[in-house]
Amino acid sequence: MNRTGLVDHFARDNLPPIKSWPVFQGLEDLAYPARLNCAVELIDRHVEEGRGDRLAVLGDGVRWTFAELAAQVNRIANALTARGMVSGNRVMLRSANNPMMAAVYFAVLKAGGIVVATMPLLRAKELGVMLDKAEVSLAVCDVKLRAEMEKAAEGRACEVILFGDAEFDGEVAAASPEFAPCDTASDDVCLIGFTSGTTGIPKGTMHFHRDMLAICDCYAAKVLKAEPDDRFIGSPPLAFTFGLGGLVLFPWRIGAAAILIEKAAPDALMEAAAKHGATVMFTAPTAYRAMLAKLGEHDLSGLRKCVSAGEALPRATWDAWKEATGITILDGIGATELLHIFIAAREDEVRPGATGKPVPGFEAKVIDESGDPVPDGTPGRLAVRGPTGCRYLSDPRQEEYVRNGWNVTGDTYIRDEDGYFWYQARSDDMIISSGYNIAGPEVESGLLTHAAVAEAGVVAAPDPERGQIAKAYVVLKPGHTADAAMAKALQDHVKAELAPYKYPRAVKFVEALPRTETGKLQRFALRQRAAAEAGAA
Repeated sequence: MNRTGLVDHFARDNLPPIKSWPVFQGLEDLAYPARLNCAVELIDRHVEEGRGDRLAVLGDGVRWTFAELAAQVNRIANALTARGMVSGNRVMLRSANNPMMAAVYFAVLKAGGIVVATMPLLRAKELGVMLDKAEVSLAVCDVKLRAEMEKAAEGRACEVILFGDAEFDGEVAAASPEFAPCDTASDDVCLIGFTSGTTGIPKGTMHFHRDMLAICDCYAAKVLKAEPDDRFIGSPPLAFTFGLGGLVLFPWRIGAAAILIEKAAPDALMEAAAKHGATVMFTAPTAYRAMLAKLGEHDLSGLRKCVSAGEALPRATWDAWKEATGITILDGIGATELLHIFIAAREDEVRPGATGKPVPGFEAKVIDESGDPVPDGTPGRLAVRGPTGCRYLSDPRQEEYVRNGWNVTGDTYIRDEDGYFWYQARSDDMIISSGYNIAGPEVESGLLTHAAVAEAGVVAAPDPERGQIAKAYVVLKPGHTADAAMAKALQDHVKAELAPYKYPRAVKFVEALPRTETGKLQRFALRQRAAAEAGAA
């Protein structure tokens, strides 16, 4: 490790013990210097090397060159440090995708801060857990999303700064466009990305400055192979590392443009892609399926590369998109723990239905429960290692995810004799619906706070549109009626408790839940029932 120069040492002090880290391979080939600030590499470098007039960001009423983006980042960094932010502070960000969100993100990084980005749909209860775990003292929030942020900050030592508000916007406008970057180490933490596990308790994944570049120099450079004249667009939030890489890091690494839009449902995504001349698109299979029916309504002739991740890409979707557009969707699997995609295939090596091969710099294998490799053609758990990997923020689950130096992702895969990896299913209780990760136990907890609910079990049910949906099996307390009105009441209750996308789209009332002799809920039995009921529908 390099000696950190950060004032606030919280992140360094709360990294897991080095012995529980995965093996990091490929760093020698990447050859990053000991001192490194990723904001300098991704933005300032273009200005310093004479590319400041290249287009960097497009958005609603915004068109910034790299020089203009750098000046805005510097003004924000000056405004934040004037408010008391010091290097190493964790800064929660809350906004939909837009140019200002990206500028704030990189201002925090340039000043040596650590970003804790959050999904716009999260509620105060969920935000509060993250504020506490990461000991966040400063939050920067789009004024349009202030309600839940301010509610979460109540009673906590966390200052909330609002952008889009006259006070802070005025401070930014008056600030100097010059800012000396923090002298960070390449292995200083710059991002804590929270992800829910099967227990529903969020895990903070800690990433270094070098990690932000590694995913660009491995997947983006050697698999995606975009060009400086490309314009990137997509639907995933920047708080989702799939979106962070695909929409901001990848284009800025090569001096290309990021198109950042707040509303990215399929119709809006297609409209913005046509309006801004997008050439590279990142979204989930669900969106590609939805866009197929309306391709004729928008001019997407500029598109040349499409990337899918977040859920399994069905062969039928791949075939239909290829036939309609001539574009080969590049499938991939990544994880918040490893920051971005680590198995994929270049366009000339795609095998429809297969996820692909390990991204250059990464290594993958399929293992059994003992950690031993299984023969090709045999299902097993996916294990990966490379230049990025899992480091949980002060969390005993580090020992579960990292085993014998490998990241064990919780996905079941088969590797064929040619080295291609074929996705089978999730190994745990995570529900992946339209690219969103939903922890069944977390939804169960939300249901159980309703006065009518005695017991609840939530599992994935197959769905033709979303891949999977959250299906709840509910035992009601005596005196309550199991009808459609009650089902809707429970759904609305969960929407109020958790991010709305987590609500159970199907609710089935039952007399009892399957349990072991010790009382443990048998989710596998519920999954089997949900699959059978979907097949019979």
